[in-house]
Amino acid sequence: MPKKKTGQRRKAEKQKLRQKEIRTAKDQLDLAKFPCNAVMECDKCGKTQKSRAFCYFCQTLQRLPMCAHCGKIKCMLKTGDCVVRHPGIFTIGLGMVGAICDHCEAWVCHGRRCLTTHACICPLIDAICQECERGVWDHGGRIFRCSFCNCFLCEDDQFEHQASCQVLEAESFKCQSCNRLGQYSCLRCKTCYCEDHIRRKGFKYEKNKPIPCPKCGFETSQTKDLSMSTRNHKFGRQSQGTYEYDNESGYNYYGNQSQNCIPENYTYQENESEDDNNEDDDDDDDDDDDDDDDDDDDDDDDDDDDDDNDENDDDDDDDYDDADDDDYNGDDDYDDDDEDDDNDITIGM
Repeated sequence: MPKKKTGQRRKAEKQKLRQKEIRTAKDQLDLAKFPCNAVMECDKCGKTQKSRAFCYFCQTLQRLPMCAHCGKIKCMLKTGDCVVRHPGIFTIGLGMVGAICDHCEAWVCHGRRCLTTHACICPLIDAICQECERGVWDHGGRIFRCSFCNCFLCEDDQFEHQASCQVLEAESFKCQSCNRLGQYSCLRCKTCYCEDHIRRKGFKYEKNKPIPCPKCGFETSQTKDLSMSTRNHKFGRQSQGTYEYDNESGYNYYGNQSQNCIPENYTYQENESEDDNNEDDDDDDDDDDDDDDDDDDDDDDDDDDDDDNDENDDDDDDDYDDADDDDYNGDDDYDDDDEDDDNDITIGM
């Protein structure tokens, strides 16, 4: 029969478990809660930014720098591992700092533990934004991690990325290696895998832990537990919507030339519709005036043509009358010649 535990023994075991939880929780601490990624407001320009040695915008040195590892602002000589000894004096400002981290661009205090360990375990060593590919030194904002794919994100792109992170790089939920439905999804590769292709041969999987992705090694999740969606592409007439008749689509039979450039869901505003109506009325009035002017010009041209034709007819009639008169006079002369010939004949007889 096991011995009964005393109260001191139970208290010691609880404290041991609690310390273990604290150590594991520190390793899994949210990136936004690290001292090197804290919020800082510049003393001169007043702009909010990530904690750093100098202001990103005006390059001003801060009055109260904060340690990037332990987060303290004043060194009170409690640990006793200060590189620079200051017995009986509490140091603040530049008297407390010891170095600047090359990864997070923040001050590190003169404590021996902070100086020797922070550069190796800095959480912003590979902090390059997944969307814009900018590092800590390229922008003044804070660094975050995506809650789905666990990638680094800058303060400008974090919401836009997380809104479109659960979108597969495929048009269906089928497995990448076969035609079956993918039961597991990798949020970093944006691919799905079935039960057979998610497991690799010769690889030992731990029990009660998520299966790693066979491509990148990131932890996969079941597709049914996620709000995954597929990427769809619309080409040509598919992007215009559905129509009951072929004539409504704006495409004719020859050449597929677009006739109606206005989208289906476009709505006119009141001012825009009134302006369009006024412009249409003005255009109609101008067209009517142009038509009237054209009709008047045509009538004038017809009248001129009629007058020219009448004048030509009159000239022809005059010429015809003159020709008749000439013919008549010619006949009279012929008759006179005949009479003279008759008289000559009678005289000779």
